[in-house]
Amino acid sequence: MAHGEVLEFEEYVRTRQDALLRSARRLVPDPVDAQDLLQTALVRTYHRWDGIADKRLADAYLRRVMINTRTEWWRARRLEEVPTEQLPDASVDDSTEQHADRALLMDVLKVLAPKQRSVVVLRHWEQMSTEETAAALGMSAGTVKSTLHRALARLRQELESRASDEVAGRVLEREERRCAA
Repeated sequence: MAHGEVLEFEEYVRTRQDALLRSARRLVPDPVDAQDLLQTALVRTYHRWDGIADKRLADAYLRRVMINTRTEWWRARRLEEVPTEQLPDASVDDSTEQHADRALLMDVLKVLAPKQRSVVVLRHWEQMSTEETAAALGMSAGTVKSTLHRALARLRQELESRASDEVAGRVLEREERRCAA
């Protein structure tokens, strides 16, 4: 690989690492595993960098490498299972409440105007920055901020009218904590 291509790859990684890590986090639940997945995919992509003719497709290529790598890991872990006569005590988290909260939130999102819903989804679920959201929706950063402010206020109002104060507060608190992270 030529020196210029190495620098080009390093620049690409510097500019896209946050978005790529978010993609890895969607593929594996553990943040440390997500970092390992991204690192492995970057190493594999580095060796093939000069073969990617259209560098605009590098994100898609890297995501495919991450998916393939995750599948390899999953298959390898399945082979590590060892049968035993005594089953360990298994505790299962009851996620019923979390699913109910998520279902309520998805239902409440329907009251938002399409533009407001798009801003909320891009900013909080896709974790895009204000500037990225503005570029994706073709609006100014200030419009994104004011639209998000109004949308969150509308969501609070709707949650409070639909659910008890305890449930609505818990949902809002959890989502705000998740969004702030």
